Amino acid sequence: MILMQATRVLEDPFYYLNNFYTVLAWTGERYGDLLNDTEKAFLQSFPLLPKASQALLVRMVMRKGALFRGSKLSYQEIGCPHQAALPLINLGWVSNQPLLSLEQLFTLLKKAELAQVFPEHLSRSSLRKAEQLEALKADFSHPQLLTQWCSTLDDCIYEIAVTDLCDRLRLMFFGNLHQDWSEFVLSDLGIFRYEKVAFSDSSRGFRIRRDIDDYMMLHDCRERFRERAELDDILSALPRSPLDNEWLEARRGKLIYEVAYCCEQQGNFSAALELYQSCRHPGARVRVIRVMEKTEQYDAAFTLASQAEQLPESDSEAQSLMRILPRLRRKLGLSKLPKRVDRIVNRIDLKLHRLEACHPVELCVQDHLSEPEAPVFYVENILINALLGLLCWEAIFVPLPGAFFHPFHRSPADIHMPQFATRRAQQFNACLSQLESGIYKDTIRRNYQEKQGIQAPFIAWGAITAEVLELALLCIPAKHLRVWFERILQDVKMNRTGFPDLIQFWPNEQRYRMIEVKGPGDRLQDNQIRWLDYCIAHEMPVCVCYVQWKESDVCNTASL
Repeated sequence: MILMQATRVLEDPFYYLNNFYTVLAWTGERYGDLLNDTEKAFLQSFPLLPKASQALLVRMVMRKGALFRGSKLSYQEIGCPHQAALPLINLGWVSNQPLLSLEQLFTLLKKAELAQVFPEHLSRSSLRKAEQLEALKADFSHPQLLTQWCSTLDDCIYEIAVTDLCDRLRLMFFGNLHQDWSEFVLSDLGIFRYEKVAFSDSSRGFRIRRDIDDYMMLHDCRERFRERAELDDILSALPRSPLDNEWLEARRGKLIYEVAYCCEQQGNFSAALELYQSCRHPGARVRVIRVMEKTEQYDAAFTLASQAEQLPESDSEAQSLMRILPRLRRKLGLSKLPKRVDRIVNRIDLKLHRLEACHPVELCVQDHLSEPEAPVFYVENILINALLGLLCWEAIFVPLPGAFFHPFHRSPADIHMPQFATRRAQQFNACLSQLESGIYKDTIRRNYQEKQGIQAPFIAWGAITAEVLELALLCIPAKHLRVWFERILQDVKMNRTGFPDLIQFWPNEQRYRMIEVKGPGDRLQDNQIRWLDYCIAHEMPVCVCYVQWKESDVCNTASL
């Protein structure tokens, strides 16, 4: 089926050009008031070019880098690339005389060709290209034209000059820079399907030109941070003032948090403290307390931790404070508080034969506990998230400002923001209210059938089967589903993980239990502990299964 669709899509050799037209039309219609003069001129001039020139530019835009050898721009539908490039050169969108650094030359030329350029240095060299480059750097530090590097090489180099402009157009279309032009092809081929969302002017992610500039600034700073640029340079480039755009401000806060953590890891505590204190990213307050503790500012750390304890931002922060505060009290010589009584978790202890050396312990337990009347399934984070996604599909895909930008969305752009659920409170309440009657089961079944395969958050299509879905609807009470769903929506990023590994159903009795599995030497993670505490507090059936291997299996495994 996909092969037939691929054939139809690729029957038009200019399919990529048609996709580029879509981006230009979409951007001009939705963001025409935000375009600068250069971008407007591009949108007006591009359709007037010869089709071969349009196609060549788009081919270059969609390829990696800005420099291309003419001999490598061979496309049957375009014909002669040099002829197609002339109108682009006249507009200044492409240059056929770029100055090339030694590094760029080494990227463009093959090793044998480099030997022609540097016959005295490389003709007999057995060094790898990287080693050859290092050997020549000191003597060839100035950029030159290709003809100056080697007049006998029968080729030319083209440099595209509109990459940044096209990136901004791509940004306005997708609302991000991690999605690229391949999204069109994947959609056309039927590999990815996307929910149709009604767009309006009020749902635009970028409201003013400054929003676009701010995004590009944040992106540039993040790329430099990922490429491990000098930390001082990153610190000087970080935008310190809050941004007016809510979802861009969330991106700024996340970047500042990551840079602050890097400073903390490197021992630059003063910079880390300043950055943590300047952002509202989840977890920043706990990091402030930890840095104060590391720098022996115990009084300030204790004061802030005590304030946070009264109104924690999340379960994760509350859990961290439970560990930090007793430690700070000891360091300040304060009296101990009564020890917290931990909730008792039902426990299963098993001694099993390991089925094979690399067989996951969860599957060993599944095989051991599963019975015809009480099947066990390995669902981990899949099942409950899928049930939430299927029930609340309409709430998730409501077209709010800053949520959806284009037809290729996998999830709302603000899904990990603290306001995700509150911004959609009316819609989520309407969906969750179905749990008060049997209507929710029909909604989940209908969306499972009608939305099958559509890209969506919370749902891993293929991992959730109709059998497990039906057993869950039969055996998990609606009030338990509400408890699960409400906690996920409190903090999607933190609470969509940490679920027990297995679920066991007793369909004849319409009951279930969730089972967290721990192999030898393994222990509960923080997010798992939080979920277990939450379930126990709400009288939901969960337990932890601790597994030890039978001695003969341990010996056999050790000998492998």
